[in-house]
Amino acid sequence: MAPSRNGMILKPHFHKDWQRRVATWFSQPARKIRRRKARQAKARRIAPRPASGPIRIVRCPTVQYHTKVRAGRGFSLEELRVAGIHKKVARTIGISVDPRRRNKSTESLQANVQRLKEYRSKLILFPRKPSAPQKGDSSAEELKLATQLTGPVMRIRNVYKKEKARVITEEEKNFKAFASLRMARANAGLFGIRAKRVKEAAEQDVEKKK
Repeated sequence: MAPSRNGMILKPHFHKDWQRRVATWFSQPARKIRRRKARQAKARRIAPRPASGPIRIVRCPTVQYHTKVRAGRGFSLEELRVAGIHKKVARTIGISVDPRRRNKSTESLQANVQRLKEYRSKLILFPRKPSAPQKGDSSAEELKLATQLTGPVMRIRNVYKKEKARVITEEEKNFKAFASLRMARANAGLFGIRAKRVKEAAEQDVEKKK
């Protein structure tokens, strides 16, 4: 049987200089140092601009982790459109754009649009030509206040709403969470099949009446 996936290779009889074909990871600590030095060099090079811009909030997938939010890849085109920022302009002011992502909920769209608007309101834009500032560039007084931000831009935090202690009701005691979730999932999966059956039954009744 051929080896499958990333398991141990059984009874290996190697030829063809197999040592050269083994992937190693000995450079991991050095790569970490190199990435850190590159980030520091970039921060010095682009000062007083922040080393990285804001990143969109995404909710973790699967039932196990979907109560938590984390940083995503980039803002979707719909979020940029609602926030009033052009996708080409966004990349020039430090906003990462992910054209593949689609918004599946209104909550995530509103949260990220609010994030973009807040970032845009706090942003100090330096004019390309100091002698000829364009529309949207910051004033001379604001430019004097500019300092480079250290750390992540608009840190993402998981906020938990605390509830006061209260007596558990009888309805809550009898509620079966797992069974309710399974039933809801089953109903969602069988919705189309059940609708089709109802439609076919109605058509058969019409034919019988004829």
